[in-house]
Amino acid sequence: MQARIRVVVAKPGLDGHDRGAKVVARALRDAGMEVVYTGLHQTPEQIVETAIQEDAGAIGLSVLSGAHMTLFRRVLELLAERDAADIVVFGGGIIPEDDITELKSLGVANIFTPGATTASIVEWVRANVGAPVS
Repeated sequence: MQARIRVVVAKPGLDGHDRGAKVVARALRDAGMEVVYTGLHQTPEQIVETAIQEDAGAIGLSVLSGAHMTLFRRVLELLAERDAADIVVFGGGIIPEDDITELKSLGVANIFTPGATTASIVEWVRANVGAPVS
């Protein structure tokens, strides 16, 4: 049996709006991926720990609080510290175009803004995230 792509979907920080994260998590799961949804109010440390424990190929962060620069940067720093920088980090939310450019320069693989279709997110994850080696 072929290994499936594993994705941790997380809501870092104090933002309590998780509908989008749940929609994306369901779309990825329905596309045959293994998805771990961490729930609300996760710290970057908790998110990275979950991704490492679950042998995830990617972390998808949903950020609507305006703290995206701090939260994405911290997740990337923690992954590097834990020798897990091979885990692909992508995200979505209300993020200004200038910040998207900066986030990508930090190492965020992609940002999906409002209006992105679940099909486009699924297609991107399939093309950019590998399944764990069995």
